[in-house]
Amino acid sequence: MGGRYVFSSESVSEGHPDKVADQISDAVLDYCIARDGNAHVACETMVGPDMVVNMGEVSASGFAREDVEAIARDVVRDIGYNEPAEEFSFDTFRYVTNVHAQSPDIAQGVNRATAIAQGAGDQGMMFGYATDETAELMPFALMWSHKLVKKFAELRHSGAAPFLRPDAKAQLSVVYEDATPVAIDTVVLSHQTTAAGATDATYAFIEEVCRDVLRPTGLLTNDVKFHINPTGKFIVGGPCGDSGLTGRKIVVDTYGGAAAHGGGAFSGKDPSKVDRSAAYYARYAAKNIVAAGLAKRCQIQVAYAIGVASPVSICANTFGTACGTTDERIAQVLLEGKVFDFRPRALIEDLGLLAPKGWSYRDTAAYGHFGRAIFPWEKTDRIDALKDAL
Repeated sequence: MGGRYVFSSESVSEGHPDKVADQISDAVLDYCIARDGNAHVACETMVGPDMVVNMGEVSASGFAREDVEAIARDVVRDIGYNEPAEEFSFDTFRYVTNVHAQSPDIAQGVNRATAIAQGAGDQGMMFGYATDETAELMPFALMWSHKLVKKFAELRHSGAAPFLRPDAKAQLSVVYEDATPVAIDTVVLSHQTTAAGATDATYAFIEEVCRDVLRPTGLLTNDVKFHINPTGKFIVGGPCGDSGLTGRKIVVDTYGGAAAHGGGAFSGKDPSKVDRSAAYYARYAAKNIVAAGLAKRCQIQVAYAIGVASPVSICANTFGTACGTTDERIAQVLLEGKVFDFRPRALIEDLGLLAPKGWSYRDTAAYGHFGRAIFPWEKTDRIDALKDAL
């Protein structure tokens, strides 16, 4: 996209109802994988006023259904929902579960005689994206929205802002000229507070923190507009204010609307589900392509048939920014599988998805699945191999 335009993205905090659900689902996945590296998990969570519900499929040795309730309560406590008067607290919510084993029809397609022949856990298309707009090679508006809500969570957990409660949303509207961010136009920050904290002084504090976080971008101007709790107050929040479901923040989880999305959610799914693992691997490929200077922006699409190991297609789109190569050549190299092997078992082993080291699946469930160095799909270790191949 050329010319001058404004593009917006949002992030939500760990206390947003949908993110509460995502974190519980991924904490269950962590529990299962720690006990069984071949666990098959598709855990769904729903939260609402004083209630948490778990459903879905779990096939894992060492799995105890009764442990899931304790996992859910630990997650809710860690997030900071600890006030029964708010009608959602870790020690008072009602818990319901109906977790069952994975369908044998799915299992027979995933389980093969040899590990490398493992089929995709579902059909569908997944996308990976990278852009040179930020140091993390992520879209600017989304990356800085994540940094805003994460900063407020740090202040809340440290006790420096006791009037803040867990639920929050941040949204940035950014002015672009010829696909380059040049100014921040508008900042919207809605943050749940205590009743005593719903004051002009609190909102002025929130705005000042926003300015401090965004100042290093160099894109704050005198014309930037701030909307802090624009309804006037935000006291009733979290699962009491709105229900939450696993997988309902897929745009926040990925690229903030700056790139395409295949539609599949991530949280609660083990890596045999290519909805998750192949999206991570596509990001890995796209990021290395941009880091290698082969394009300023790159979007990779990969598609699978359920039960089949090799992708049915791979498509590359550099939006006219390719340098020294072509979109067709990039797709061809990716399909060859010598630099990036998109077969499910190969990419799972490449990224260490069955034995996370230095990260957990629950870590992915708030503040985005991409753009943070702790995740193995954020490495840029294939630059030389890509240059040689292309």
